[in-house]
Amino acid sequence: MTPRSTMNTLPWKHPERVAALHAALARRILVLDGAMGTMIQREGLEEADYRGERFAQGFDALFAADGHVHGVGCGCEAVDQRGNNDLLSLTRPDLIRAIHRHYLEAGADLIETNTFNSTAISLADYRLSHLVRELNRESARLARAECDAAEVATPGKPRFAVGILGPTSRTASLSPDVNRPGFRAVTFDQLADAYREAARGLIEGGADILMVETVFDTLNAKAALFAIDDVFAEIGGRLPVMVSGTITDASGRTLSGQTAEAFWYSLRHAPLLSIGLNCALGARELRQHVTVLAQVADAPVSCHPNAGLPNAFGGYDETPDSMAETLGEFARSGLLNIVGGCCGTTPDHIAAIAAAVRNLPPRIAPALAEVA
Repeated sequence: MTPRSTMNTLPWKHPERVAALHAALARRILVLDGAMGTMIQREGLEEADYRGERFAQGFDALFAADGHVHGVGCGCEAVDQRGNNDLLSLTRPDLIRAIHRHYLEAGADLIETNTFNSTAISLADYRLSHLVRELNRESARLARAECDAAEVATPGKPRFAVGILGPTSRTASLSPDVNRPGFRAVTFDQLADAYREAARGLIEGGADILMVETVFDTLNAKAALFAIDDVFAEIGGRLPVMVSGTITDASGRTLSGQTAEAFWYSLRHAPLLSIGLNCALGARELRQHVTVLAQVADAPVSCHPNAGLPNAFGGYDETPDSMAETLGEFARSGLLNIVGGCCGTTPDHIAAIAAAVRNLPPRIAPALAEVA
């Protein structure tokens, strides 16, 4: 990781937008949007919806269109794309823009790009690794376009497109094979390569912020931050960077074994816009861990939990009012700078959360110029 002093010598790529972001953070609690996947699942999309016209002929045509011709029998044409939500940024951009719009209308200040799985590592499961740059670029463009439209409708309230870098489907710290504890399915360099390409696309598409989120393995996050530094050096400018980890169960630790406090101290060398927690647990279960972050972090704190714990059918039952009441208490206790929702949350949840924190002051943190 580039030392903080060296990193801070790079100019902001979008200085006016960063100034607006810092000013907004200093004044109030900012609202992040809710779940993209939950909204997509409501649509009941089929395989043809995911493939769209561009990929309707199967993956021989897809690869040929991109300049990588594969013969019949390579396995590409047999991959089911249903559930590959990131692909919808190319095949159903109207749907993705509409979801962003609904969250903006609900009161969100920060809109996440539809790129949770848009790294070469995760997209390899769909034989789509060659589309990484395009998926990230186009997803960022969709989010930024809706933010622009919202700003026109409500001048004086800036909105920000957050380029999402998900955790990938592999972990650098743990072995997936209990019989080979020393084995790793991915290396640090492979992760960094994957994150570099994704970050380039997000920046090209107009993302205002990059967020490394749902971090279950801090080594993965370090690879992402290392890669982001490299890309900033390439372009000669930087964006604000957020990091959000995930406490995987009642143990209060990430999958790689860190407490919230250890997670912060492992990453505090980076000049982060914010540090936070999301996913896996509901707001009530995250309360004690967010409290720890608020006590130790010298950066703004974020939280975007699930709508409660999953039920027997894998769904989420916490209502907007219930979730807003809990997160409102977080805010009244001085724990939050940024708040939103993860799995199971909808625009109704975000509207209720936005209302609950609207007149509450943000957590007092060191001057943003020092931490971002």
